[in-house]
Amino acid sequence: MTSGVAFQVFFFLALIVVIVIHEAAHFAVAKAFKIKVEEFFVGFGPRLWSTRRGETEYGVKWIPAGGYVKIAGMNPFQPPAEEDLPRTFGAKPIWQRALVIVAGPATHFVLAFVFFAVWLGAIGQPVPNSPIIDSVAPTLDGVQSPAAAVGLHAGDRIVAIGSIQDPTDTQLVHITRSHVGEALDMTIERGGTRFPITVTPVLSTVAGERVGRIGVLLREARETTSIAGSVTGGVKLVGEAMAQTVGGIGRIFGPEGIGRLFKLLFTDAPRRTSDPASVVGIGRVVGQTAQSGSVWDILYIFALVNVFIGLLNLLPLPPFDGGHLAVLAIEKVRGKTIDMRKLVPISAAVAAFFILFTFAVIYLDIAKPINLAP
Repeated sequence: MTSGVAFQVFFFLALIVVIVIHEAAHFAVAKAFKIKVEEFFVGFGPRLWSTRRGETEYGVKWIPAGGYVKIAGMNPFQPPAEEDLPRTFGAKPIWQRALVIVAGPATHFVLAFVFFAVWLGAIGQPVPNSPIIDSVAPTLDGVQSPAAAVGLHAGDRIVAIGSIQDPTDTQLVHITRSHVGEALDMTIERGGTRFPITVTPVLSTVAGERVGRIGVLLREARETTSIAGSVTGGVKLVGEAMAQTVGGIGRIFGPEGIGRLFKLLFTDAPRRTSDPASVVGIGRVVGQTAQSGSVWDILYIFALVNVFIGLLNLLPLPPFDGGHLAVLAIEKVRGKTIDMRKLVPISAAVAAFFILFTFAVIYLDIAKPINLAP
């Protein structure tokens, strides 16, 4: 098994664990309020194994696609036993029921924060400015390279080129390719000391094309933060990811997104990096990220995935958790309960839409894969 495939498998397993954590939060808060929980299962479909501890049956089912908890009184077509009525979901105050529901989605934002904070503190954000030289080519096309000629070393940081201070690696490549044969003034930082050099790009063959080069390969620079910086940065990244995800959900599931999906399914239109991806597509990104050498950037990807799952669960539509919260809000305003049996057709329609949408995107990720790797 290649490293890319191994990390894809890891991603799918980790996603199952995250969903189980989501359900475990519902379970724990329900138990804390002494609400009867009848089942806690990992997976769906036929029962593979189970055991009963007290009043709750714990087990595993054949289809490893997450998990669920069965809370007494939440299924409108399965009335609880009379002796269980005081411990059913509907018998509890609205604030307790709301906490039971919100506990699940909340876990995703907590996990996203943890992943972001660890990524910031241990791995660091890429720093696009002032690129660092990873290696210097002794020669280019058999002649001493300009970088070797002026004494550049691995580890040197290019802090200025011409009039541009703190250039990005993209700016550096553009300038060297557009100034072949012209002397370029650079400022180099080495060991905390800065000094000027003058280097002249030459034509060199790269992938069969003659382009301007000075003979260096660049290293990705990263900037880590302190524990306090990781905490504040993690909170900030969660907020930014939530804002972006809200806009993304509106675009993906709105008229523009649905129209785009139909176009991709029934025409030869190519995929774009802005198109939605399923767990299959995201798993491919994880594999590509691992193979590119940025293994620990998977933490960042997984944090984004958790923010998306958390916000998707908060959509005010049944059967999502947000739909249950919307029902509780309506009951609070009206002062009386809602017959959940009347919402079953809406739940079925919403579930059918999202199932069809998910399978359509999975098909596209297989038939028209897109490269989302950084």
